[in-house]
Amino acid sequence: MTTKDMKEKIQQIFKEKFGEPGTLYASAGRINLIGEHTDYNGGFVFPGAIDKVMMAEIRPNGLDKVRAYSVDLEDYAEFGLNEEDAPTQSWARYIFGVCREILKRGGQVKPFDTVFAGNVPLGAGLSSSAALESCFAFALNDLFNGNSIDKFELAKIGQSTEHNYCGVNCGIMDQFASVFGKKGHLMRLDCRSLEHEYYPFDPEGYKLVLVDSRVKHELADSPYNRRRESCERVAKRLGVETLRDATMEALNAAKSDISAEDYFRAKFVLEEKDRVLAVCDALVAGDYETVGQKMYETHRGLSKDYEVSCEELDFLNDVAKDLGVTGSRIMGGGFGGCTINLVKDELHDKFVEEVKARFNEKYGHEPNIYDVVISDGARRYEE
Repeated sequence: MTTKDMKEKIQQIFKEKFGEPGTLYASAGRINLIGEHTDYNGGFVFPGAIDKVMMAEIRPNGLDKVRAYSVDLEDYAEFGLNEEDAPTQSWARYIFGVCREILKRGGQVKPFDTVFAGNVPLGAGLSSSAALESCFAFALNDLFNGNSIDKFELAKIGQSTEHNYCGVNCGIMDQFASVFGKKGHLMRLDCRSLEHEYYPFDPEGYKLVLVDSRVKHELADSPYNRRRESCERVAKRLGVETLRDATMEALNAAKSDISAEDYFRAKFVLEEKDRVLAVCDALVAGDYETVGQKMYETHRGLSKDYEVSCEELDFLNDVAKDLGVTGSRIMGGGFGGCTINLVKDELHDKFVEEVKARFNEKYGHEPNIYDVVISDGARRYEE
Protein backbone atom coordinates (compact mmCIF):
# COMPACT_ATOMS: atom_id res chain seq x y z
CA MET A 1 0.00 0.00 0.00
CA THR A 2 1.37 3.45 -0.86
CA THR A 3 1.72 5.93 1.99
CA LYS A 4 -0.93 8.15 0.36
CA ASP A 5 -3.45 5.27 0.15
CA MET A 6 -2.69 4.28 3.73
CA LYS A 7 -3.26 7.83 4.97
CA GLU A 8 -6.66 8.01 3.23
CA LYS A 9 -7.71 4.63 4.62
CA ILE A 10 -6.71 5.58 8.18
CA GLN A 11 -8.61 8.88 7.94
CA GLN A 12 -11.71 7.20 6.56
CA ILE A 13 -11.79 4.53 9.30
CA PHE A 14 -11.04 7.09 12.03
CA LYS A 15 -13.99 9.20 10.90
CA GLU A 16 -16.31 6.15 10.85
CA LYS A 17 -15.25 4.94 14.30
CA PHE A 18 -14.53 8.12 16.22
CA GLY A 19 -16.05 11.06 14.34
CA GLU A 20 -13.96 14.24 14.50
CA PRO A 21 -10.49 13.94 12.86
CA GLY A 22 -7.28 13.70 14.87
CA THR A 23 -3.63 14.43 14.08
CA LEU A 24 -1.53 12.17 11.83
CA TYR A 25 1.89 10.90 12.86
CA ALA A 26 4.38 8.57 11.15
CA SER A 27 7.64 6.84 11.92
CA ALA A 28 9.87 4.78 9.69
CA GLY A 29 11.28 1.30 9.44
CA ARG A 30 15.03 1.10 9.06
CA ILE A 31 17.92 -0.52 7.25
CA ASN A 32 21.45 -0.96 8.56
CA LEU A 33 24.01 -0.44 5.80
CA ILE A 34 26.91 -2.01 7.69
CA GLY A 35 27.90 -2.83 11.27
CA GLU A 36 26.31 -6.16 12.17
CA HIS A 37 26.66 -7.86 15.59
CA THR A 38 28.78 -4.88 16.68
CA ASP A 39 26.17 -3.33 18.99
CA TYR A 40 26.70 -5.66 21.97
CA ASN A 41 30.45 -5.39 21.45
CA GLY A 42 30.45 -1.63 22.11
CA GLY A 43 31.03 -0.82 18.46
CA PHE A 44 29.35 1.22 15.73
CA VAL A 45 26.23 0.61 13.67
CA PHE A 46 25.19 2.52 10.57
CA PRO A 47 21.41 2.66 10.19
CA GLY A 48 19.02 4.89 8.28
CA ALA A 49 15.26 5.37 8.28
CA ILE A 50 13.42 4.29 5.12
CA ASP A 51 10.37 5.39 3.13
CA LYS A 52 8.18 2.63 4.62
CA VAL A 53 6.27 3.76 7.73
CA MET A 54 3.84 3.04 10.51
CA MET A 55 1.20 5.79 10.54
CA ALA A 56 -1.39 6.67 13.20
CA GLU A 57 -4.20 9.18 13.54
CA ILE A 58 -4.66 10.16 17.19
CA ARG A 59 -7.03 12.40 19.13
CA PRO A 60 -7.54 12.82 22.91
CA ASN A 61 -11.00 11.42 23.77
CA GLY A 62 -11.79 12.74 27.28
CA LEU A 63 -12.70 9.20 28.40
CA ASP A 64 -11.03 6.91 30.92
CA LYS A 65 -9.52 4.55 28.33
CA VAL A 66 -7.56 4.34 25.09
CA ARG A 67 -9.52 3.08 22.08
CA ALA A 68 -7.29 1.64 19.34
CA TYR A 69 -7.93 0.04 15.96
CA SER A 70 -5.36 -1.80 13.82
CA VAL A 71 -6.24 -1.45 10.13
CA ASP A 72 -3.84 -4.22 9.06
CA LEU A 73 -5.17 -6.75 11.57
CA GLU A 74 -8.77 -5.46 11.50
CA ASP A 75 -8.72 -5.66 15.30
CA TYR A 76 -9.94 -3.32 18.06
CA ALA A 77 -8.69 -2.91 21.64
CA GLU A 78 -9.60 -0.78 24.66
CA PHE A 79 -7.42 -0.32 27.73
CA GLY A 80 -6.84 1.96 30.70
CA LEU A 81 -3.48 3.51 31.52
CA ASN A 82 -2.66 1.71 34.80
CA GLU A 83 -0.23 -1.21 34.95
CA GLU A 84 -3.04 -3.70 35.62
CA ASP A 85 -4.91 -2.53 32.47
CA ALA A 86 -2.50 -4.25 30.04
CA PRO A 87 -4.39 -5.47 26.94
CA THR A 88 -4.23 -9.11 25.84
CA GLN A 89 -3.59 -8.48 22.13
CA SER A 90 0.14 -8.40 21.47
CA TRP A 91 -0.14 -5.48 18.97
CA ALA A 92 -1.98 -3.35 21.56
CA ARG A 93 0.76 -4.02 24.14
CA TYR A 94 3.18 -1.94 22.04
CA ILE A 95 0.92 1.11 22.36
CA PHE A 96 0.11 0.40 26.03
CA GLY A 97 3.84 -0.08 26.77
CA VAL A 98 4.74 3.29 25.24
CA CYS A 99 2.01 4.97 27.36
CA ARG A 100 3.29 3.27 30.53
CA GLU A 101 6.94 4.08 29.85
CA ILE A 102 6.12 7.78 29.38
CA LEU A 103 4.07 7.81 32.61
CA LYS A 104 6.83 6.00 34.55
CA ARG A 105 9.22 8.78 33.54
CA GLY A 106 6.86 11.44 34.91
CA GLY A 107 5.42 12.39 31.52
CA GLN A 108 1.74 12.99 30.70
CA VAL A 109 -0.55 10.66 28.77
CA LYS A 110 -4.31 11.11 28.61
CA PRO A 111 -6.75 8.61 27.05
CA PHE A 112 -7.01 8.90 23.27
CA ASP A 113 -8.55 7.32 20.17
CA THR A 114 -6.27 5.97 17.46
CA VAL A 115 -6.38 4.17 14.12
CA PHE A 116 -3.06 2.98 12.68
CA ALA A 117 -1.59 1.02 9.77
CA GLY A 118 1.80 0.32 8.23
CA ASN A 119 3.57 -0.46 4.98
CA VAL A 120 6.81 -1.60 6.65
CA PRO A 121 7.08 -5.21 5.40
CA LEU A 122 6.64 -7.62 8.33
CA GLY A 123 9.27 -10.29 8.96
CA ALA A 124 11.83 -8.70 6.63
CA GLY A 125 14.04 -7.32 9.42
CA LEU A 126 12.97 -3.69 8.88
CA SER A 127 11.83 -3.15 12.47
CA SER A 128 8.12 -2.53 12.07
CA SER A 129 7.71 -2.82 15.87
CA ALA A 130 10.27 -0.06 16.51
CA ALA A 131 8.49 2.10 13.92
CA LEU A 132 5.19 1.58 15.77
CA GLU A 133 6.72 2.43 19.17
CA SER A 134 8.49 5.50 17.80
CA CYS A 135 5.34 6.72 16.07
CA PHE A 136 3.35 6.62 19.32
CA ALA A 137 6.21 7.90 21.51
CA PHE A 138 6.66 10.92 19.22
CA ALA A 139 2.89 11.51 18.99
CA LEU A 140 2.22 11.33 22.75
CA ASN A 141 5.20 13.62 23.39
CA ASP A 142 3.76 16.12 20.88
CA LEU A 143 0.13 15.88 22.06
CA PHE A 144 0.54 15.75 25.84
CA ASN A 145 4.08 16.87 26.73
CA GLY A 146 4.79 19.87 24.50
CA ASN A 147 7.71 17.91 22.97
CA SER A 148 9.57 18.23 26.28
CA ILE A 149 10.87 14.63 26.18
CA ASP A 150 14.12 14.59 24.21
CA LYS A 151 14.59 12.32 21.22
CA PHE A 152 17.00 9.94 22.94
CA GLU A 153 14.48 9.38 25.69
CA LEU A 154 11.84 8.63 23.03
CA ALA A 155 14.11 5.92 21.58
CA LYS A 156 14.67 4.50 25.08
CA ILE A 157 10.90 4.52 25.70
CA GLY A 158 10.51 2.30 22.63
CA GLN A 159 13.33 0.01 23.76
CA SER A 160 11.88 -0.28 27.29
CA THR A 161 8.48 -1.10 25.77
CA GLU A 162 10.08 -4.10 24.02
CA HIS A 163 11.83 -5.19 27.23
CA ASN A 164 8.97 -4.72 29.68
CA TYR A 165 5.78 -5.35 27.67
CA CYS A 166 6.72 -7.40 24.60
CA GLY A 167 9.39 -9.78 25.93
CA VAL A 168 12.17 -8.80 23.51
CA ASN A 169 15.57 -7.89 24.94
CA CYS A 170 16.60 -5.65 22.01
CA GLY A 171 19.36 -3.08 21.67
CA ILE A 172 18.72 0.61 20.97
CA MET A 173 19.55 0.74 17.23
CA ASP A 174 16.08 0.15 15.75
CA GLN A 175 14.28 2.74 17.87
CA PHE A 176 17.20 5.16 17.49
CA ALA A 177 17.04 4.97 13.68
CA SER A 178 13.27 5.33 13.69
CA VAL A 179 13.34 8.45 15.90
CA PHE A 180 16.47 10.18 14.54
CA GLY A 181 16.14 9.28 10.83
CA LYS A 182 16.96 12.11 8.42
CA LYS A 183 16.25 12.14 4.69
CA GLY A 184 19.37 11.61 2.56
CA HIS A 185 21.52 10.66 5.57
CA LEU A 186 22.68 7.55 7.38
CA MET A 187 23.68 7.72 11.03
CA ARG A 188 26.78 6.33 12.65
CA LEU A 189 25.74 5.40 16.17
CA ASP A 190 28.38 4.63 18.79
CA CYS A 191 26.68 1.86 20.78
CA ARG A 192 28.86 2.55 23.82
CA SER A 193 28.60 6.33 24.22
CA LEU A 194 25.35 6.66 22.22
CA GLU A 195 26.91 9.59 20.35
CA HIS A 196 25.79 9.81 16.75
CA GLU A 197 26.79 11.57 13.58
CA TYR A 198 24.95 12.00 10.27
CA TYR A 199 26.64 11.02 7.01
CA PRO A 200 25.34 11.99 3.55
CA PHE A 201 23.75 9.10 1.67
CA ASP A 202 22.58 10.29 -1.71
CA PRO A 203 23.79 7.59 -4.08
CA GLU A 204 23.05 9.19 -7.43
CA GLY A 205 23.03 6.43 -10.03
CA TYR A 206 22.39 3.67 -7.46
CA LYS A 207 19.38 2.15 -5.71
CA LEU A 208 19.14 0.32 -2.41
CA VAL A 209 17.29 -2.94 -2.97
CA LEU A 210 16.25 -5.41 -0.29
CA VAL A 211 15.79 -9.02 -1.35
CA ASP A 212 13.73 -10.89 1.23
CA SER A 213 14.36 -14.63 0.98
CA ARG A 214 11.09 -15.30 2.87
CA VAL A 215 13.09 -17.93 4.72
CA LYS A 216 13.64 -18.07 8.48
CA HIS A 217 15.51 -21.05 9.89
CA GLU A 218 14.32 -22.12 13.31
CA LEU A 219 17.36 -23.04 15.35
CA ALA A 220 17.42 -25.48 18.22
CA ASP A 221 19.80 -23.40 20.34
CA SER A 222 20.21 -19.67 20.80
CA PRO A 223 22.87 -18.68 18.27
CA TYR A 224 22.88 -15.01 19.33
CA ASN A 225 23.62 -15.81 22.97
CA ARG A 226 26.35 -18.25 21.99
CA ARG A 227 28.06 -15.68 19.79
CA ARG A 228 27.71 -13.02 22.42
CA GLU A 229 29.34 -15.35 24.96
CA SER A 230 32.22 -16.00 22.52
CA CYS A 231 32.85 -12.27 22.21
CA GLU A 232 32.69 -11.76 25.98
CA ARG A 233 35.16 -14.61 26.62
CA VAL A 234 37.66 -13.13 24.17
CA ALA A 235 37.27 -9.61 25.60
CA LYS A 236 37.91 -10.99 29.10
CA ARG A 237 40.99 -12.90 27.91
CA LEU A 238 42.34 -9.72 26.26
CA GLY A 239 41.63 -7.66 29.38
CA VAL A 240 39.21 -5.23 27.73
CA GLU A 241 35.62 -4.39 28.60
CA THR A 242 34.32 -5.12 25.08
CA LEU A 243 35.90 -6.06 21.75
CA ARG A 244 35.55 -2.39 20.76
CA ASP A 245 38.86 -1.83 22.61
CA ALA A 246 40.69 -4.89 21.25
CA THR A 247 43.10 -5.01 18.30
CA MET A 248 43.85 -7.72 15.71
CA GLU A 249 47.43 -7.82 17.01
CA ALA A 250 46.23 -8.63 20.54
CA LEU A 251 43.76 -11.20 19.20
CA ASN A 252 46.42 -12.93 17.10
CA ALA A 253 48.84 -12.93 20.03
CA ALA A 254 46.22 -14.74 22.17
CA LYS A 255 45.18 -17.15 19.39
CA SER A 256 46.69 -20.23 21.05
CA ASP A 257 44.80 -19.54 24.32
CA ILE A 258 41.29 -19.40 22.84
CA SER A 259 39.13 -21.80 20.84
CA ALA A 260 39.07 -21.55 17.06
CA GLU A 261 35.37 -20.67 17.21
CA ASP A 262 35.95 -17.80 19.65
CA TYR A 263 38.87 -16.56 17.55
CA PHE A 264 36.80 -16.35 14.35
CA ARG A 265 33.87 -14.67 16.11
CA ALA A 266 36.18 -11.98 17.51
CA LYS A 267 38.04 -11.63 14.20
CA PHE A 268 34.76 -10.77 12.45
CA VAL A 269 33.81 -8.14 15.06
CA LEU A 270 37.21 -6.41 14.88
CA GLU A 271 37.19 -6.38 11.07
CA GLU A 272 33.60 -5.12 11.01
CA LYS A 273 34.55 -2.26 13.33
CA ASP A 274 37.15 -1.13 10.79
CA ARG A 275 34.74 -1.59 7.86
CA VAL A 276 32.17 0.75 9.40
CA LEU A 277 34.79 3.49 9.71
CA ALA A 278 35.99 2.86 6.13
CA VAL A 279 32.40 3.22 4.87
CA CYS A 280 32.08 6.56 6.70
CA ASP A 281 35.15 7.88 4.86
CA ALA A 282 33.89 6.48 1.55
CA LEU A 283 30.49 8.18 1.93
CA VAL A 284 32.09 11.54 2.67
CA ALA A 285 34.12 11.09 -0.54
CA GLY A 286 31.04 9.92 -2.50
CA ASP A 287 32.87 6.66 -3.22
CA TYR A 288 30.04 4.11 -3.47
CA GLU A 289 32.28 1.46 -5.08
CA THR A 290 34.23 1.17 -1.81
CA VAL A 291 30.95 1.08 0.15
CA GLY A 292 29.89 -1.87 -2.02
CA GLN A 293 33.19 -3.68 -1.61
CA LYS A 294 32.92 -3.40 2.19
CA MET A 295 29.36 -4.80 2.05
CA TYR A 296 30.66 -7.92 0.25
CA GLU A 297 33.45 -8.25 2.85
CA THR A 298 30.86 -8.08 5.64
CA HIS A 299 28.78 -10.81 4.00
CA ARG A 300 31.81 -13.06 3.72
CA GLY A 301 32.68 -12.46 7.39
CA LEU A 302 29.11 -13.09 8.56
CA SER A 303 28.95 -16.27 6.50
CA LYS A 304 32.40 -17.79 7.16
CA ASP A 305 33.68 -16.34 10.47
CA TYR A 306 30.51 -15.47 12.39
CA GLU A 307 28.50 -18.28 10.75
CA VAL A 308 25.10 -16.60 10.81
CA SER A 309 24.27 -16.96 7.13
CA CYS A 310 22.39 -19.81 5.45
CA GLU A 311 22.42 -21.41 2.02
CA GLU A 312 19.66 -19.16 0.64
CA LEU A 313 21.35 -15.90 1.71
CA ASP A 314 24.73 -17.05 0.34
CA PHE A 315 22.96 -17.90 -2.93
CA LEU A 316 21.44 -14.39 -3.13
CA ASN A 317 24.85 -12.87 -2.44
CA ASP A 318 26.44 -15.01 -5.19
CA VAL A 319 23.74 -13.99 -7.70
CA ALA A 320 24.37 -10.30 -6.88
CA LYS A 321 28.12 -10.75 -7.38
CA ASP A 322 27.56 -12.70 -10.61
CA LEU A 323 25.37 -9.91 -12.04
CA GLY A 324 27.87 -7.18 -11.15
CA VAL A 325 25.90 -5.61 -8.28
CA THR A 326 28.09 -3.02 -6.50
CA GLY A 327 27.50 -4.30 -2.97
CA SER A 328 25.47 -7.04 -1.25
CA ARG A 329 25.28 -8.59 2.20
CA ILE A 330 23.00 -10.22 4.77
CA MET A 331 21.13 -7.60 6.76
CA GLY A 332 20.16 -8.38 10.33
CA GLY A 333 20.86 -11.25 12.68
CA GLY A 334 21.05 -13.90 9.97
CA PHE A 335 19.73 -17.44 9.39
CA GLY A 336 17.21 -16.10 6.87
CA GLY A 337 15.61 -12.76 6.10
CA CYS A 338 17.03 -10.20 3.68
CA THR A 339 20.07 -9.20 1.75
CA ILE A 340 20.66 -5.48 1.23
CA ASN A 341 22.03 -4.59 -2.20
CA LEU A 342 23.58 -1.43 -3.69
CA VAL A 343 22.60 -1.66 -7.35
CA LYS A 344 23.46 0.63 -10.27
CA ASP A 345 20.34 2.15 -11.85
CA GLU A 346 21.02 0.59 -15.25
CA LEU A 347 21.35 -2.88 -13.68
CA HIS A 348 18.28 -2.61 -11.42
CA ASP A 349 15.59 -4.18 -13.62
CA LYS A 350 17.83 -7.02 -14.80
CA PHE A 351 18.90 -7.74 -11.20
CA VAL A 352 15.31 -7.91 -9.95
CA GLU A 353 14.24 -10.15 -12.83
CA GLU A 354 17.23 -12.49 -12.56
CA VAL A 355 17.29 -12.81 -8.79
CA LYS A 356 13.59 -13.71 -8.74
CA ALA A 357 13.95 -16.27 -11.52
CA ARG A 358 17.13 -17.93 -10.21
CA PHE A 359 15.91 -18.10 -6.61
CA ASN A 360 12.55 -19.50 -7.69
CA GLU A 361 14.23 -22.15 -9.83
CA LYS A 362 16.41 -23.28 -6.92
CA TYR A 363 14.07 -22.90 -3.93
CA GLY A 364 10.56 -23.06 -5.38
CA HIS A 365 9.41 -19.55 -4.46
CA GLU A 366 10.28 -16.01 -5.46
CA PRO A 367 11.88 -13.63 -2.97
CA ASN A 368 10.12 -10.34 -2.15
CA ILE A 369 11.85 -7.25 -3.53
CA TYR A 370 11.73 -3.83 -1.84
CA ASP A 371 13.38 -0.70 -3.22
CA VAL A 372 14.03 1.63 -0.30
CA VAL A 373 14.93 5.31 -0.07
CA ILE A 374 16.58 6.84 3.01
CA SER A 375 13.99 9.12 4.59
CA ASP A 376 12.92 11.01 7.71
CA GLY A 377 12.14 9.29 11.00
CA ALA A 378 9.35 10.04 13.54
CA ARG A 379 7.31 13.13 12.67
CA ARG A 380 3.92 14.76 12.49
CA TYR A 381 2.66 13.67 9.08
CA GLU A 382 1.74 16.71 7.00
CA GLU A 383 2.47 15.59 3.43
